[in-house]
Order: sequence, then structure tokens, then C-alpha cells
Amino acid sequence: MIERYVWDLQAVGETQIAVVGGKGAHLGGLSRIDGIRVPAGFCVTTDAFRRIMAEAPSIDDQLDQLSRLNPDDREAIRTLSAQIRRTIEGIPIPGDLAAAITRALAQLGEQAACAVRSSATAEDLPTASFAGQQDTYLNVVGPTAIFQHVSRCWASLFTERAVTYRQRNGIDHRTVHMAVVVQQMVFPHAAGILFTADPVTGNRKVATVDAGFGLGEALVSGLVNPDVFTVRHGEVVAKTIAAKQRAVHALPAGGTREVAIDPRRQEQPSLTDAQVVRLVRLGRRIEAHFGRPQDIEWCLDDDGFQIVQSRPVTTLFPIPETGDQENHVYVSVGHQQMMTDPMKPLGLSMWQLTAMVPMHEAGGRLFVDVTRRLASPANRASLLDLMGRGDPLVRDALETVLDRDDFVPSLPDAGTGGPSAGGASAPIETDPAIVAELIERSQASIAALERGIRTKTGPALFDFLLDAFEEHKRVLSDPLNIQAIMAGMEATWWLNDKLQEWLGEKNAADTLTLSAPDNVTSEMGLALLDVADVIRPRSEVVAFLRGVECVEDEGFLDELAKLPGGTEARDAIEAYLDRYGMRCVGEIDITRPRWRERPTTLVPVILDNVRNFEPGAAGRRFEEGRRKAQKKEQEVLSRLRALPDGERRADEAKRMIDRVRTFIGYREYPKYGIVSRYFVYKQALLREAERLVQANVLPEKEDIFYLTFQELHDVVRSNQVDDQLIQQRKDVFRSYHALTPPRVLTSDGEAVTGAYRRDDVPAGALIGLPVSTGTVEGRARVIRDMAEADLEAGDILVTAFTDPSWSPLFVGIAGLVTEVGGLMTHGAVIAREYGLPAVVGVEQATRLIRDGQRIRVHGTDGYVEILP
Repeated sequence: MIERYVWDLQAVGETQIAVVGGKGAHLGGLSRIDGIRVPAGFCVTTDAFRRIMAEAPSIDDQLDQLSRLNPDDREAIRTLSAQIRRTIEGIPIPGDLAAAITRALAQLGEQAACAVRSSATAEDLPTASFAGQQDTYLNVVGPTAIFQHVSRCWASLFTERAVTYRQRNGIDHRTVHMAVVVQQMVFPHAAGILFTADPVTGNRKVATVDAGFGLGEALVSGLVNPDVFTVRHGEVVAKTIAAKQRAVHALPAGGTREVAIDPRRQEQPSLTDAQVVRLVRLGRRIEAHFGRPQDIEWCLDDDGFQIVQSRPVTTLFPIPETGDQENHVYVSVGHQQMMTDPMKPLGLSMWQLTAMVPMHEAGGRLFVDVTRRLASPANRASLLDLMGRGDPLVRDALETVLDRDDFVPSLPDAGTGGPSAGGASAPIETDPAIVAELIERSQASIAALERGIRTKTGPALFDFLLDAFEEHKRVLSDPLNIQAIMAGMEATWWLNDKLQEWLGEKNAADTLTLSAPDNVTSEMGLALLDVADVIRPRSEVVAFLRGVECVEDEGFLDELAKLPGGTEARDAIEAYLDRYGMRCVGEIDITRPRWRERPTTLVPVILDNVRNFEPGAAGRRFEEGRRKAQKKEQEVLSRLRALPDGERRADEAKRMIDRVRTFIGYREYPKYGIVSRYFVYKQALLREAERLVQANVLPEKEDIFYLTFQELHDVVRSNQVDDQLIQQRKDVFRSYHALTPPRVLTSDGEAVTGAYRRDDVPAGALIGLPVSTGTVEGRARVIRDMAEADLEAGDILVTAFTDPSWSPLFVGIAGLVTEVGGLMTHGAVIAREYGLPAVVGVEQATRLIRDGQRIRVHGTDGYVEILP
């Protein structure tokens, strides 16, 4: 008969997390792997925990109070969680449960020394390890002590750090239960931790071993620095031997104590190289069994290695699946598109279906495989040049990979596949009519899409969309479209390179592109100033919008019309949404709520504009920029004519200035066209989702966001959906937020970040990429969500990334700092359009710069100083 409350570890399976928790399930799985030794023991099941919780009705009220606390209210969480722990520890263990534990303990030897370990049901999972959040007790001797420490393990489900973790990750406290693992104690010569993948770089072919004398507690608690061994391809390739002055040993009567290590042994390695290699071989066997890299706790006694714990390493960025064993190098799409957040499955698959090149998914992000381009000398040079101009960190990361001669194969230039890095950049005339024609073509294509999709439903809609995606790609791949984009970019590069060479002036094109025509993104920011002009004189409307800002009432536009002047205010906002309502933060993900769907997003920005600007600011800003650009052009040409061979140089520069002002604004239009089409696709798919909800196929229409396009197509055809798949996708998507996507990722799993190779900046400055010239000093406003912006004139915006939807904020700031970006990404283009000093690609800017600090942005030289 299977005990309800106590299971032998050998009887536990990996799928029984609900019964024995994550740690117990993993240990049960470990005990079944051939050649892996696990100390004998048993699990006190979650049924026992539920039995104990039922013994104290007051806990229900305490859990209700806990769930209502803010995750940042540390004092309240500390107080209430301590109260819950005291309640649990004070509950006597019922007689039948105590008898079951005593029987299991007798199998180990009633006075055997044991390790007592907590094992929560939300622990050691593939998407969240919860490592170190509950308690472990070593060298516990005798039934009375075992009972006491089992109670402590139950209570440790409510440590402050465990409670805070669950609150921050949206995990209901009542859904997590605690089992307890009791194992025979190992008294090791050495102990430590093995990572079967490099925990810093993510490289799956590199294992690292941390080791010390005695119990592993000395390493976990930070009492000593470990010996660190690095193993690759079955041999130790690097090691650091620490001076280990202390160790933790077990006491004969129970418990542990620190002991001093004989000075003659302190600098001896705790493991031999042969032992390290043998341990890693065991680790690879465990990794293969669980199917993912593992964080393994081990002990070495007279009989060899014993494994006391193994959990998945959840901090590693996943690797795109290829189905082959070849080496691959991937470049992040999100760093090019200014959206490094994870995308939901529908968003990923829609971008893949409409992209111009194949894209690979990993960790909720998209990557492009550039291996073949890097393998060809000619393509490699053009790719590195293009990447370097956009984001020097990407170029440096790629060069770091190339420096490893054995990773990227060398191929002949012919037949490498794929277009050259620069795309189709054959010369075109400097003619504004070209831009007008391209915009007209895009608008006509979108209008045709809107007409054609209106009557489509069910499977016919999906057939229509597949054709629409081909039209989508045809518009983007139009040679004239690519030529116009490249013409503006190449003219910018030419001006910056030549004017620095001839005049010694950095980034001269920044001023020459101010208020360039046909820039739909900069027009979007100025247009919201015009909306503010309509609202500013209407005091009741302003007061009403301040209330909307607090409660986020998405029906506020209907209410506006009831106020004096409200009809005009509503019409102004509606007209803005008609033109720009398809935009939003993270707009490459079709699942993100658009401004038209959530217009309250714009209210804080409108109110900032009402407060910070005078009437007519949009027209004045544009005209001021145009005059500055004109003055700069005259100055540059005059200085060039004064040089030897000056007339020729001035003529060349004039041609390029005309060219950049003709085409650089169009750089923003293709993205506007893409997002316009996306909103049409989304509205049609949500209509299908509504039908599925009405047919009781889906509980909520937004559930379609967790299906790929093809999966949604299948659901529409069959009227059946896998609810478990959707829930699993939701859980995985939540876990992806904790991952930081690398700019460059290899098929070994190594995240290569790149570095700025510069020594021309002051000590302590934060280095980035200069994208918009000038220097400005002001208050840093660290903002992660545009809807939370509260800006004053002169503030400097510091954020992770900006896509076009952030542009309305740019009109009210004095400078820009971002963690992600390049010379030609949207934030950089608009910063130049508005004349804002800007530095992008500043690693960890939102962590290193505190909100409210004074900073100085050096947009010409590419660094940020934090001022005292």
C-alpha cells in the first residue's frame, strides 16, 4: 500500500511534483539514472502539508491579507510572513503522520544523521527555479529533531524572500504547497556545485565546478571562496584555486560547525583534475536525462560522488532549434527593431510570416542566422560594416566570435546565399516625387487590404491573410523602397565621414537633417502638440483628463463630448487616432494593445504637452529646426569653399545634403506601413476570436495571442483548442520576462555582448553610441513604460529602448539615453530630427542611472556622466 503522507525516494517519479515538490521529484528522477548515486531517503508529501494547514483556520485570513500586500511593502510582508511561519511551526504533528515519518526513519536507522530539505511544488521548474527560497537543515539526528525541522521546512514556504518572489511573479500563495525530503546525511571530504553550462556566458559546451572542503554549506553561505574549474570537451581548461581557511563539518550529536583548515591544506585543490572531469561526466549524464542544463549539488566521500540535488538552470537564454549539429551565429532582431521584450506566440509567428528573411525564435525573441554571411569574406565585410554603423556592440560581438578560428567555417564568396548586407542600393535620382510615389503606393496597398478583408471570416480569412502577407513582403521588397531607404542612410554616413575628414566636425549630419520633410514619426510627435493646443484653453476638459489619467477609463472619449468644449477635444484626439492609432510601444508584436484600443496611454503625454508648451509650439519647433538645418548647410558649404579644391567638395556636399533631406524622412515610413497593416490583420483576427468566445471554444479572445498563426488557423477550422497548451504558453511567456536577450547568440548557447573599445571618455562615464550631436545637462527621468511618463521641460529621458511610439515624448525632453539602439534606429533618427543630444546602446542605463539624478549627455562623443 502506498503511504499517503510518506513516500520512499526510490518510488518517486519526476512527474509527481504535485505530491513531492520540485526537489523531491528531481531527486526521484536522479535516483533512477544509471551510475548516479543519491543518498537514501523519503519524502513527506504535500498531503501532509495540507493536513497541517487545515489544522489552523487562522492561516486562511492571514493568506488573504498577504495576497493584498504590495510586493514592494517589505515591512508588511516581513511581519505577516513571520506570523504565518510561527503559526505553522506551532501546530503539533498529528499522531498518524508522526508514525508514518518514524517508520520511514527506521529504514535509515532511527538515530541516523539526516538532511531535511524543503521541496515546494513551484520549485526547480523549467521556467523558475525558486532556488534558495526555502530552507535546508543538515545533520539532524533523532525523530524529535526530525519532526521539528520538517515543521520548519513547511513554514519556510512563507519566508520573506519566497513570498516576495511569488507576489512579483503573480503566483497565488494557495497554489504552492510544500513537501519535505529527508535523506541520509553525507559526510564529504569535498562538496560544491556543478553547472553543466557556463552560468555567465550561457555556453552549453562549457561546464564549471565550484568546490571546497567539507560540507557545501561553506560555499553556499559565502564562508569561503571556492576552487573554480572550467571544463570543455572533457578536459580542465582553466582553474582558480582559492585559499580555503574555513570549512563546515558535522557535529556527532547533530548540527554543524565551522572549523579552521590546516594552513598546509588551505591552498591545495579540493578536487584533482581527474575527479573534476569524472564529475562533469556524471553531470552530462544528468543533463541528458532531464533534457536541459542543470545546477547540481554534489558531495565526494570515500565511495565517490553522490548527488544531493539537481535543478534546471533557468537563467540561461534558450537556443534556437535548428535540427542540425552545425555551428550557428544569430543576431538579435529586437535590438534592430527597438523591442527587446518577449513577444507572444502569435506576434512571433506573424513577424516571421511577414519578414524579408528567415527568423528563428528563442526565449520569446527573434534572431537572424548570419553564419553563412560571416563565412564568406566579401559578405562578412559588408555585414560587419553595416552592423558596425548601426550598433558597434553587435559588430564587436561578431568579431569576438570570428576570432575563434574554429567556430565559423570559411566559404567561397560565390553561392553563399542571401543578399549582400547593404541590400539593393543602386543610385536613384534625388527627387521628392519618388518619396511621394512610394507613400502613395503603400497607402493604396493598405486601402486594398482594408477593403478585401471586411467580408472574410473563418478559414477563408486565413487564406486571404496568407496572400496579404505576400503583398506585405512585395511592398517592402520593392527595389525603389529599398533604394530610397538606403539613399538617405548612405547620404548621412557620407556627410558624417567626409565632413569630419574635411572640417574636423563630428556628426555634422545631425543638424543637417533637422525638420526633414515626410518623416511620419516626427510628425506624430508634433501632431500631439496640436492636440494639446485644442485642449489647453478648455479647463473642464483638462480637469476631466487628469481624472482619466488616474483611473484609465478607456471609454473616456464618449464622456468628453458632454463637457463644454469636449466635442472639439474629442474630435482632435479621434483625428490623431485615425492617423496614428495603430501605433504602440513594442508595436512589432501584433498582440500589444494599440493606442486606438487603449487611448488612455496618450493622456499623460497630452497633459504634459498642455503643461509644458505654449500654443503653436508644433509649427514653431518644425520651423526652428528647418532654419537651423538651412543655416548649418550654408555654414558647411562656406567653410568647404575656403579649402583647397573647395568648390568640388562643396558641390559634392551640397548634392549629399539635398539627398539626405529628400530621403531621410522616408526612412520612418516603411515601419509605419507595416504597423498599419498589422492593425488591420489584428482587428480581423480578434473578430474571429470573438466568434470563438461566443462558441465557447475560448474563455477570452486574447487567448489567441498564445497560439501561432497556424495553430489559430487550426482552431478556427476545428472549433477545438488545447486549453493546457495556452496555459503553458502563458506561464512560459511570463518566465521569458526575466531573460535578457543577447545581441549575438551562438548555437553553443553563448551570449556574446560585445564591448566599446574606447579610451577617450572620462573615468566613471557610461559609454554608448553617439547618435545625435550636442551636450545637455538635466534631470534624468528613468521611464520603462510610456504611460507612466511625467516629464518637465528640460528632463532627459532614460529608458531601455524607444520605438516610434515614444516619439510624442521627444518633443518635451532635452536629451535621450537608451540601453538599446543604433545610428539609424528610430529613436536616433527622431532625436536628430528634434535636435536632442542622444546616446544609445548604454548598457544597463536604467539600472546605473537613478530616476531624478542629474546627468550630462554628450551626444557628440557618445557618453553620459552622472553628476554629483
